[in-house]
Amino acid sequence: MTYHAFHTAGEDRDSRWLVTCDHATNTVPPQINGGTLGLPQSEMSRHIAYDPGAAGVAHTIADALSAPLITSNFSRLVIDPNRGEDDPTLLMKLYDGTIIPGNRHADCAEIERRKELCYRPYHAELGRIAAGRSDRVILAVHSFTPQLRGRPPRPWHVAILHSPPQNALSLALIARLEGEPDICVGDNEPYAGHQPGDSIDRHALGHDRPHVLLEVRQDLIETVEQQKAWGRRIAPLLQGALTDCNA
Repeated sequence: MTYHAFHTAGEDRDSRWLVTCDHATNTVPPQINGGTLGLPQSEMSRHIAYDPGAAGVAHTIADALSAPLITSNFSRLVIDPNRGEDDPTLLMKLYDGTIIPGNRHADCAEIERRKELCYRPYHAELGRIAAGRSDRVILAVHSFTPQLRGRPPRPWHVAILHSPPQNALSLALIARLEGEPDICVGDNEPYAGHQPGDSIDRHALGHDRPHVLLEVRQDLIETVEQQKAWGRRIAPLLQGALTDCNA
C-alpha cells in the first residue's frame, strides 16, 4: 500500500478559508521502524504523539465553513510538521517525561529521510492548496492537554496563539470568543505565539496571509460528539471575526 503523508478534503470548495491540522494523527508510517517507535499504545494515545480531538474539530469547522482541509498522516514523534526544518525539537527523543525508543539513535541521515517521507510532502501540499486563492485565510487547528506533569491545571477552554505584529483576525476572534459567557479564552496561553519556521510562519506570515491558530483543550473534545459541538460553535465565530476585519 502506498503511503501518503497527508489527507485532503474539499479542495473544490469555494471558501477563502483553508483549515489545517498539523498534529492530526499518531500514525507511524511502515517505513519508520516497521511502523513503530517502540512505545506502548498508552503512550501513543497521549498528547506527545498527536493532538487528540483536533482532527475532528478541524473536519467539522471545514465542513461548516465550506472550506478545504488538509491533515497530517504521521505522528509528531516521527517528525513534527509544526517546526522549522532546522528546529532542534523537530524530532524529539524525550517528550513530557517519555523517552522515544525509535528516535534514540536517529541521526542527521534519519532525520533527512523522515523529512522526505513525511514533512516535505505535507508542506508542499499545504502550500499548493494555500496558493489556490490570492485571498486565502489559514486556520490551523490544534489541541492542548489540560495539564502537563507537575504543573497547575489549565483553565482555558480555547486559546488563540499569535505573534508580533499582532494580526487583526486573531484579535477579532479573541473578542468574539470573549463575548461567549461560558468560554475561558487563552490569549497566547498556554503557549506563546508562533516559532520561526513553523506552519503559520511558513504558509501565512511568510505570504502575508490572514490566519488564526486555534487550540482547544483536549478534555473538552474527547468524543466525536464533543468535537462536532465545538467545531460548530467556533465556525460562525471565525466567520464573524473575518467579517469584522473586512468591515
